[in-house]
Amino acid sequence: MRIFLAGLLAIAVALPAAAEVKIEEVTSPGGIKAWLVQEHSIPFTALELRFKGGASLDAPGKRGAVNLMTGLLEEGAGDLDARDFAKATEALAASFNYNDSDDTVSVSGKFLSENRDQAIDLLRESLINPRFDPDAVERVRAQVLSGLKSDAKDPNSIAGLTFHKEVYGDHPYGTSLDGTVESVAALTRDDVIAAHKAALARDRLYVSAVGDITPEELGKLLDKLLGDLPLKGAPMPQKAHPKFTGGNTVVDFDTPQSVVIFGQKGIALSDKDFFAAYLLNTVLGGGGFESRLMQEVREKRGLTYGVYSYLLGKDYADVWMGSVASANDRVAEAIALIRKEWTKMHDKGVTAEELKDAKTYLTGEYPMRFDGNGPIANIMAGMQLSDMPADYIATRNDKVNAVTLEDVNRVAKDLLDPKHLTFFIVGRPEGLSN
Repeated sequence: MRIFLAGLLAIAVALPAAAEVKIEEVTSPGGIKAWLVQEHSIPFTALELRFKGGASLDAPGKRGAVNLMTGLLEEGAGDLDARDFAKATEALAASFNYNDSDDTVSVSGKFLSENRDQAIDLLRESLINPRFDPDAVERVRAQVLSGLKSDAKDPNSIAGLTFHKEVYGDHPYGTSLDGTVESVAALTRDDVIAAHKAALARDRLYVSAVGDITPEELGKLLDKLLGDLPLKGAPMPQKAHPKFTGGNTVVDFDTPQSVVIFGQKGIALSDKDFFAAYLLNTVLGGGGFESRLMQEVREKRGLTYGVYSYLLGKDYADVWMGSVASANDRVAEAIALIRKEWTKMHDKGVTAEELKDAKTYLTGEYPMRFDGNGPIANIMAGMQLSDMPADYIATRNDKVNAVTLEDVNRVAKDLLDPKHLTFFIVGRPEGLSN
């Protein structure tokens, strides 16, 4: 059965291109809403659930609780312990994945039409009746602690944690969603149960489904799967207020190559100038080997294997970030070049040819994201979380193409902020200090 499912997943890769994705809005008899794309050519469905709030809902002093809880959802439910739950999932040729981020708890399910009812029964138990057995709690806790101890020796992880601590301060974004060694070690089973109640509730639920299922079938499935969840979870976090000083923060770490994360304030996906900023970033550092940063820092001077920038939107803060790594004796030169290019783009903007190439790149790669039932369901769940309309997929490239050179260069002046572009360096960089 597993081989059969793998074959179906491979076939699913050939499913609809972006422009052909027809989204139906479904409401279950019990009032649970979902987006659906019907695709009946193969007997298989991908289901995506998103619970808004995620690891940022950790209670004070309980950092890491939502993450630990999420890791335990597949470690036994109802009458099944962890091993029996895994065996039952495998016997159905189904797959379930549970993840958390700063803003969401995500649940992904894939199952065959012939096993749909049994698969949904199993998934329901993991969401409604997780066991949180003491031995499972200790097993997953040990995995989290091992990861945290490994992160403490990894310059990339240290750079990321430093960025979040300095930029987001006391907001939950300011610490790892995994928690700390101390906070995770102190979590109790009751803390995990409280995190489950806080994070998995119907008032923060978003659902999408793609595959061999009708609206009527999906409606019944939703009520069966999710109808017994609590109606309300914990209050949502407050808005974050990112701080960018414009300076350098150096963390001493014995390594021949410094790791650098840099950033400034960003722009919301809902902002009318978002697509202009998106194109601007593509030219600056988001367009692969053709971006200005890649050309100046890597291609012309060989200071790094890679340098890039990107717009990172979170529910409670938007930032414009980037990353580079370079030898300790050359990283100062790389940072100076990044500052120079940031300033140059702020002052002079982009050229008509650069904008044309960026549009070609962004509109060309967009259909490649829709390469199967799972990716489409994932995209639709993200669209709902971002409050996008159902026709966004069909109109997104038109929005990109509608951006003018004047738009992009106005946004370059308004949004790019060289004075507050801030660098966080982990290593022993020569010529740089706090």
